Amino acid sequence: MAQNRDTKDTAAKALELHSRLKGKIGIAAKFLIKDKTGLSLAYTPGVAAPCNEIAKEKSLAYKYTMKGNSVAVVSDGSAVLGLGNIGPEAAIPVMEGKCLLFRQLAKIDAFPICLGTQEPEEIISIVKAIAPVFGGINLEDIAAPKCFYIEERLRNELQIPVIHDDQRGTSVVVLAALMNALKVTGKRKEETQAVISGAGAAGMAVARALIRFGLKDIVLVDSKGAVYRGRKEGMNSYKEEIAKATNRKMRKGGLAEAVKGADLFIGVSAPKILSAEMVRSMNKPIIFAMANPVPEIMPEEAKKGGASVVATGRSDFPNQINNSLSFPGLFRGALDSGAKTINEEMLMAAAYALAGLVKKPTKDRIVPDALDKKIVPAVAKAVMEAAISTGAA
Repeated sequence: MAQNRDTKDTAAKALELHSRLKGKIGIAAKFLIKDKTGLSLAYTPGVAAPCNEIAKEKSLAYKYTMKGNSVAVVSDGSAVLGLGNIGPEAAIPVMEGKCLLFRQLAKIDAFPICLGTQEPEEIISIVKAIAPVFGGINLEDIAAPKCFYIEERLRNELQIPVIHDDQRGTSVVVLAALMNALKVTGKRKEETQAVISGAGAAGMAVARALIRFGLKDIVLVDSKGAVYRGRKEGMNSYKEEIAKATNRKMRKGGLAEAVKGADLFIGVSAPKILSAEMVRSMNKPIIFAMANPVPEIMPEEAKKGGASVVATGRSDFPNQINNSLSFPGLFRGALDSGAKTINEEMLMAAAYALAGLVKKPTKDRIVPDALDKKIVPAVAKAVMEAAISTGAA
């Protein structure tokens, strides 16, 4: 009951905040026009000078405009948080919140762009059309499987960093948390059996990150059960592709069957689908239950089942695995290095940097606090170095 009261109190306070402020971000001027001289420099006729220079060399937009420090946060409202397809207008508060974090944590100017279309080709066309003013594109809360196609197209067709943060940002933070959870439990990555609940954007990206990190035994589970090669029901080309690299023992059945004997559970799916009894069937597991706002299992329930380390996506429990730990530093490093993309090496470097900020991991501290001011500089530095060493910058 106390938890329900806390949730209702938070909702009421959030509504009051948003109503009072009429949104969480605005535009601040860097230069104040106080007289005609200022007017002539900031606007006509003086503004023609940078226009002419950029016309001769497009890259000078990074020197003379806001482009080099700006990111578009783009959503179609089709998969907002755990709320589903609530539409672009209802997605605005989330995108505004993300822009606020960009500004406050990384001093990046970010803008919420919520589109009145959910057609992939239209989304791609619109983002390409608005790209000239931005130094990076953060795709957000776009449903799978179209999010994979949209990100892939834009990454290939634009010469600025583009990531779908539900995939890339999530995988960075999960990987960082896992690095430290393995230290706490003494489990070895090569011997860790992992189960991922959710085979959408986040689940597949996390699976690919775990494979790159060195895990050998990974099973994805969706609403139809374990994903395996040759499964017919509920599959698409992206699930078929990930099936080739996971579930090598061809496990079948639902979540309860999949988690038996497993060392790691990663939930990016639905509330209350993992029970204490299922946790007991695991091997003193690491539990990352990240469904929001209600996780796959509440921390106390997971601990009753014998979990060694528990993390959620919520700020009111220890070990909050949240994208805000990664995306500000990722884009800060990409923008500062002049990178044309954010590649896998940059993402892996970000994960190692984030994990390294927790010097002595414990079961209640495997990731740094989301507002720790050391995060963005550390992640940005690692990303910049990886961008330069891999030729992305």
